[in-house]
Amino acid sequence: MSKCDQCIVREFSSLKALNKEELLKMANCKTSYIIKKGEPIFTEGENVNGIFCIKDGVCKLSKLSENGNEQILKLVAKGELLGQRSMISDEPVNLSAVALEDMEVCFVPKSEILGFFNENNQFSMNVMKSICGDLKEADDHLVNMAQKSVRQRLAETLLELHETFGTNEDKSLRIKLSREEIAGMVGTATESCIRLLSEFNKNGLIELSGKKITLKDLKKLRSM
Repeated sequence: MSKCDQCIVREFSSLKALNKEELLKMANCKTSYIIKKGEPIFTEGENVNGIFCIKDGVCKLSKLSENGNEQILKLVAKGELLGQRSMISDEPVNLSAVALEDMEVCFVPKSEILGFFNENNQFSMNVMKSICGDLKEADDHLVNMAQKSVRQRLAETLLELHETFGTNEDKSLRIKLSREEIAGMVGTATESCIRLLSEFNKNGLIELSGKKITLKDLKKLRSM
């Protein structure tokens, strides 16, 4: 693990407002972890008492419905922070975070972060802006679920995976998700997701090969 002042997380998150002295303090109190694919970073209802800095890898933020179905609300990649809202509200986390691939994660205790709040106005403003951005995303997600068809939501999800995480050398989506996970992002039953993916494949919009998905017609997917 690199020092905090050299870390990619600092460049793309609220931490960019911290000065060298504050970053040194954080480096001295942080704990670094390797999270294996499929392992949780934290689970819904847990008191995390700090923030997690994602140095490398991707995880899913999800919530279980009353009937046990998983709704994936967001995929979080390197350079982002987890646990900010829970830390500010002083409540348990209301989502679970599970690694989709092997990850490098650092944990910074709440006591240290709140100290930066008192000393660095720009840092506290950055955290507030980040939380507001998350709330805006949640609002947009709610509107999409209410107003767009499952077919439209699937097309949008595939495009988001393509544009956010990129592709492999063979042009397939870099992030490999199970059919259940794709259904969880779209907000539909797994059977419906499988049927629509097959339809997209038949119509030449995508190409399926096991878990690999290649987007073949971005223009038609966007128009959908």
